[in-house]
Amino acid sequence: MVESTSISSVPQKPQLDKYGYNSIARHVGLAIFICAPLFIGAGTLDWLWGWIYSVTTLLGWIGLSLVLVRENPELLNQRGKRTKQMGVGTKRWDWVILGIYSVLLLLTPFVAGLDFRYGWSAPVSPLVNVTGIIVLVFSFALLTWAMAVNRFFEGTVRIQQARGQHPITTGPYRYVRHPGYVAVILQFIAVPLATGGMTGWIPAILGILLFVVRTALEDRTLRQELPGYEAFTKQTRYRLLPGVW
Repeated sequence: MVESTSISSVPQKPQLDKYGYNSIARHVGLAIFICAPLFIGAGTLDWLWGWIYSVTTLLGWIGLSLVLVRENPELLNQRGKRTKQMGVGTKRWDWVILGIYSVLLLLTPFVAGLDFRYGWSAPVSPLVNVTGIIVLVFSFALLTWAMAVNRFFEGTVRIQQARGQHPITTGPYRYVRHPGYVAVILQFIAVPLATGGMTGWIPAILGILLFVVRTALEDRTLRQELPGYEAFTKQTRYRLLPGVW
């Protein structure tokens, strides 16, 4: 009887709802949204590394979605809600950061595409391209891991009091406090490397700096407003890079 009671008391994972399917569609759309500027800038579809980068990005988002369907459908459901529903309590500064991020998300591949069209950078070794693809794959693996264990991993910075938000201490959160932002930074790094468009580093570096700022602001917010987060910072000491910051 005790074993039976214990089993029946285990909470069941939520089922994927219409918002969850909406979230998956957004992931696929985001892949297209990111990669289209690459070929628009290049002015051609005849670009091997452009296609390798694009297909890897699409597969990364599809793979992430499939993992979340199995491991964390609640997060897909939550993230698929309209911005008006999901954005209640979002910090004003985060809307500004997200606006800038949206521009840089498009600008980085677009500049890399222009670089390919006009030959602004000297040709790079295929090893550089392959390194960029490896960085991209690793970024998706890290992002997927973080989202799989964190049911509070939403798109904006806000304290989710109604959902009982608390610090997540498992998975990649044992090593850094903001693994999702590490993944985004790696994706910025991957663009100029994978495509060989070295001038893409200009907007990519701006994107990296933007997420360092966002990390600092979010970390300060969580310290001030999320119960238990201050203690979590003693357990996981570093924000983005172990041993550094």
